[in-house]
Amino acid sequence: MPEKLEILRHSLAHVLAYAAKKFDPEVQFGIGPAIEDGFYYDFIFSKSVSDETLAVLEKEMQAIIKEDLPFVREELSREAALEKFANEPHKLELIRELPEGEVISIYTLGDFVDLCRGPHVESTKNLRNAGFTLSSLAGAYWRGNSDNDVMQRIYAFAFNNKKELKVFLKRREEALKRDHRRLGEELDLFVFSDLVGKGLPLMTPKGSTIRRILERFIVDEEVKRGYLHVYTPDLGRKELYETSGHWQHYQDSMYPPMDLEGQEYVLRPMSCPHHFMLYKSRQRSYRELPMRYAELASQFRRELSGTLSGLIRVMSFHLADSHILCRADQLAEEFSKTVELAQFVMESLGIAELVTYRASLHDPEKDKFDDGSGKWEKSESMLLAALDNLGLEYTVAKGEAAFYGPKLDIQIKNVLGKEDTIITIQLDFVLPERFDLDYVTSEDSRERPVVIHRSSIGCLERTMAFLIEHYAGKFPSWFSPVNLRILTLSEEIIPYAEKFATELRIAGVRVETDFRNESLGKKIREGRNARIPYLAILGANEMESGEVAIRNRDTQEQNTLPLATFVANLQREIDERAIKLTANE
Repeated sequence: MPEKLEILRHSLAHVLAYAAKKFDPEVQFGIGPAIEDGFYYDFIFSKSVSDETLAVLEKEMQAIIKEDLPFVREELSREAALEKFANEPHKLELIRELPEGEVISIYTLGDFVDLCRGPHVESTKNLRNAGFTLSSLAGAYWRGNSDNDVMQRIYAFAFNNKKELKVFLKRREEALKRDHRRLGEELDLFVFSDLVGKGLPLMTPKGSTIRRILERFIVDEEVKRGYLHVYTPDLGRKELYETSGHWQHYQDSMYPPMDLEGQEYVLRPMSCPHHFMLYKSRQRSYRELPMRYAELASQFRRELSGTLSGLIRVMSFHLADSHILCRADQLAEEFSKTVELAQFVMESLGIAELVTYRASLHDPEKDKFDDGSGKWEKSESMLLAALDNLGLEYTVAKGEAAFYGPKLDIQIKNVLGKEDTIITIQLDFVLPERFDLDYVTSEDSRERPVVIHRSSIGCLERTMAFLIEHYAGKFPSWFSPVNLRILTLSEEIIPYAEKFATELRIAGVRVETDFRNESLGKKIREGRNARIPYLAILGANEMESGEVAIRNRDTQEQNTLPLATFVANLQREIDERAIKLTANE
């Protein structure tokens, strides 16, 4: 974000903290950074807070801003800083972690003092024209660690002026109409149950239809491209994940072990160790490579409740996962093929223009990454060379690699502008060593294979969320849960309509019927609200002529066609995975 806007937002975060101190003199403070679209601040209040508290704090913030209070910077020694924040355990933790010799600065605003690098605006008078509003209250663990204190996080939207805020809120209001959580309920695609558990979606028949279509699409496409589809268990021994390194690196995101007759088992967060055991089940030859194991794998991640978000972030999900074991001389070609498959999938889904590419590399200063026997430089140079050869435009994100290798992240934004990864393709020189994988070369020696971890259509739940939002529920006919709804004009038409519906279902068309004794206008309106691609209107004339009046959801045009012609057009539209609706033309 622009530096000026970041300074404004961070300054407003201090104003919020001062307002919180006035509201609750015993409040404990966490951190308050500027973020995209605004800022947040973490607190531990000594008294009850709720959404109603936000209005109280916002009013107090406006009063503080009117006081024209200066932001006063001061530098302290480590000893003075520790004494200054003696009653603030979270600030003390931050101070103690600062490297020796680093400048420690504080900012004073009225009676509020905060540990902060700055910079800030000169005075609260510089915030008088700012447009801001406190948007929500949520729980958050201190520094994102579930072993730490639970804090109350107050989020805010903030912009240079009230006009910018108004434009943003209007745009956000329109975006919320496309929010997959809202549309998922409205279109009866998925539900959540408190009794089942947070972050565990239940797919309705219509949502299950979309998922089943996507599953069949990707499995069939992968089989065409030489993938070997397998089934492996949803859990494994803890020792399996200690061998892979997932337990050491991702333990906080894994479910706790289950003791079964003295052995510990865990729900799998990844399927790669299972696929490696398939490969390792017998000696492999160079002639067998590449081996492309693929699976629609159930995987499980222990997410913080505050991070759960509809289908985008869940506790259990299904990944179109694959692990390609190949020779080093095959790596470039195999990597290119995985990118080509991902691009084909995005094109087929109609979202290719929405995605961006990110090369996620390691950060040697972080202990998250295995050293891989010095192979990071080699693997990263291979990744970047492959991307350049493909002519992809990409950004570089240092420190975002997997612990075992660099990766290509295919990114997409949801309707609220938050970016998430939809597909990843990762290079791995580390896990073949950990699992002692090898193959017999043409010279009868032993070599390590290289592994590409990749998804193709991504996590099915997350991909569905993006598709719901992108199309606002108006799906192309090929993966719409219902292709056609038949509307009857009179009771005498029902037997004919039922016969028509049966023939369509046999032909593979997904059909609903509306035989109610209601006006045609009401039936059409309800069909349009349900986002059904086509409405077929049947009356006495249509029964006699063998034709049908077909109404197109997107164009609202209604044309009369012979039944056989429409069915053929619709089948072709589905088979070709067309994005536009043209079957009634």
